[in-house]
Amino acid sequence: MATLHQLRCFLAVFEHGSFTAAAEALGYSQPSISEQVRGLERSYGVELFTRVGRGVVPTQTGETLRPHAELTLGAAEQARRAVRAVRTLESGTVRFGVFGTARLYMGAQLVADMLELHPGVRVELIGQNSTEVEEHLRRGYLEAAMISVDQLGTEGLHVIPVAREELVYVSMDPDRTARPVTVLELTRARLVMPETTWRAADPIRALLRRMVLEAGVNPETRIEVEDVETAVELVGRGLADTVVGMGVVSEIVDRLAPGAHWVSLDPRLYGTLAIVHRAGATLSPAAQVMVHLATRRIQEVIEPIAPRAR
Repeated sequence: MATLHQLRCFLAVFEHGSFTAAAEALGYSQPSISEQVRGLERSYGVELFTRVGRGVVPTQTGETLRPHAELTLGAAEQARRAVRAVRTLESGTVRFGVFGTARLYMGAQLVADMLELHPGVRVELIGQNSTEVEEHLRRGYLEAAMISVDQLGTEGLHVIPVAREELVYVSMDPDRTARPVTVLELTRARLVMPETTWRAADPIRALLRRMVLEAGVNPETRIEVEDVETAVELVGRGLADTVVGMGVVSEIVDRLAPGAHWVSLDPRLYGTLAIVHRAGATLSPAAQVMVHLATRRIQEVIEPIAPRAR
């Protein structure tokens, strides 16, 4: 089987008309060039050059081989450039997983940050809920993600906590938010909750369930919806109250539920956002950049978690 180096030496001899000139052009010794061409001839069982004076001329077989050798080396060079482009973030696709409300916290800005640094990269932000994104990670569809890790199974995953977010009670009634809402008060509230499709596994709901079940009660929601914007709008209409992260409060409550009030739970409850990827995986350069940008962006919105000392 011909090697790329043999084909490169063959084309140099073809172009320069001698082994000596080809060796000078490529920076090798003349015997090395001769050996490469002889090896190519042996692999094909043909003669590629005929000696004429101090030089050589290609045989008919050599003439036939030339365009194929050029195409092969050209394709190899294109492959090298394509790989280099991805490694240097000139092109390629990066798929990064995000939690459900990431669009409110950092979605568009995260993409803008990435494209500002590397405009040739194609970006895919994947995920409607942290549970769904975790499954994508385990199946290898995503390299890395930023998700809520509370109550999720992390076996086989490398988890780096980067921020924590307090869950707060939101209502249009100032009397209901005059003081932190206790577990008992929460069980009596008329609640609207988002993420209804994932309600059995949603990390925020899991935190609330754990808190109230420890108190021996089991609250029921009044309204179930898919997205947090609808939940907040219903709060604004006075039809129900809700429990959401502080990031949601800062990003959309004033706009969708003007005049709404919010207060901490008693005891306070926090969710954790983390960078997650498969244990032992080596992230591509593009994924590493996304991890850095996503971490920086989320830590501008909610409370950062300091990295662990090594």
